[in-house]
Amino acid sequence: MRKATIFLLVSFVFLYGCSVNPVTGKRELVLMSTAQEIEMGKQNYAPMQQSQGGAYDVDPVLTDYVQRVGQSVAAQSGVNLPYEFVVLNNGVPNAWALPGGKIAINRGLLTEMESEAELAAVLGHEAVHAAARHSAKQQSRAMLMQVGVLGTAIAASDSDYGGLIVGGANILAQAGLAKYGRSAELESDYYGMQYMSKAGYDPQGAVALQETFVRLSEGRRSDWLSGLFASHPPSMERVRANQATASALPAGGTRGEREYQAAMRKTIAIKPAYDAYDEGRKALAEKDMTTALAKANQALSLFPDEAHFHALRGDIRLMEDNFDWAVTNYSRAIDRRDSFFYYHLQRGLARKELGQTDAAVNDLENSIALLPTAPAHYALGDIAKARGNRAAAIEHYKVVAQSGGEYGKAATGELVRLDMPSNPGAYVNRGCSADGNGNLIVSVRNETSVQVRGVQVVVQYNDSAGRPVQKRFNVSGELAPGQVASVNTGMGPYTASSGCPAEVVAAEVVE
Repeated sequence: MRKATIFLLVSFVFLYGCSVNPVTGKRELVLMSTAQEIEMGKQNYAPMQQSQGGAYDVDPVLTDYVQRVGQSVAAQSGVNLPYEFVVLNNGVPNAWALPGGKIAINRGLLTEMESEAELAAVLGHEAVHAAARHSAKQQSRAMLMQVGVLGTAIAASDSDYGGLIVGGANILAQAGLAKYGRSAELESDYYGMQYMSKAGYDPQGAVALQETFVRLSEGRRSDWLSGLFASHPPSMERVRANQATASALPAGGTRGEREYQAAMRKTIAIKPAYDAYDEGRKALAEKDMTTALAKANQALSLFPDEAHFHALRGDIRLMEDNFDWAVTNYSRAIDRRDSFFYYHLQRGLARKELGQTDAAVNDLENSIALLPTAPAHYALGDIAKARGNRAAAIEHYKVVAQSGGEYGKAATGELVRLDMPSNPGAYVNRGCSADGNGNLIVSVRNETSVQVRGVQVVVQYNDSAGRPVQKRFNVSGELAPGQVASVNTGMGPYTASSGCPAEVVAAEVVE
């Protein structure tokens, strides 16, 4: 049977899994069509942007500039993909590509570069990841190894929001922050330089960029190490490879220092405000409320139009249980940018604490429409439970329970409390065996993460006259998570071939 399964899998791979890499011309294993890649990128581009800080919309001149450079370089790939480029409102230096040509670059990376040629090198590199189907190849390997949809995890450290995601958005968005292998990185460097050269840029920009990355990595700047370096690790090998590639390409080309500085003028001018914001976020994570508030106020004094800064002040008020002011701060953020999930989520949580449940539900549902998160679903579960809507509460808690972490653990407890009374068999497993005299023993196991008690089982059997009879047995004591207990029914003879005639009919959570 195992040999047959392997034969069928290998046959499938050879018949359907090998395709030609449109960049290199090599035959490679890819179990996904280009159309599927494009659809995956299309569906997950917006959630990925949300999870990484949202679009950087306060400087549309810069966004237009990045899009123009990106399209110019990607056009040289010869691969017909619906390329898109966005600047994200995130101070961590990073860039990523989703399948199908959906590419993003963080504000934090743009502020570290010095020329249009360097920008072209970054965007060309990401365009190769998409054109050469690197994410699809990773997914194909993961499918064959049976390790899930994608073999990498979303880098929650890249933002304050990544770790909140639940559901399909978390699974599929992983492609954007994949840690590519050495060969994929070198391939993207090489062909990205070809693209930028064909687009008229000086390929030495890619050399200078990698040299800068190596210097920064040696300095072990934590923001770089958690961003670009996590998914695109620099090395002297890459520097030397870029030098060799540049020497084989036509000399000269545009460096574009002045053009780059002109496009970055506003963003560079307001960088001190974002630096203060980042320091405030760090202080808040360390529960240094005084410093966090001072940095939030400093950021707002330098640039009051940035919604993130108002949301930071809202987060401070929320942690201080000053819910009215928190709502005010989040509302100011939403007035400036209503398309970012986090502001709606946080205002919903604050309104829930104030007892403004209708408004809270509206905010929380708006946040989920932008990005499904554990806190939003958990809060909606709490509200539904308080309103007596058991079915809705269960559905929300089920979503959160699958996410793991503290929210997942808490949701599992709530789910058990709500669902166990009517569905005890889903949470307490049972098995049957025989003792030395052939009498039936029923064993039960607590499959939940909470303490349970009051477990009852019913055994169904036919009496000597062939009439169906039921008998109820109590399992004494409490069961810790994973604990097993047994009850000897005294009924027999029992044989395993007759199946397990017992069902768990009652159980409750120990409060």
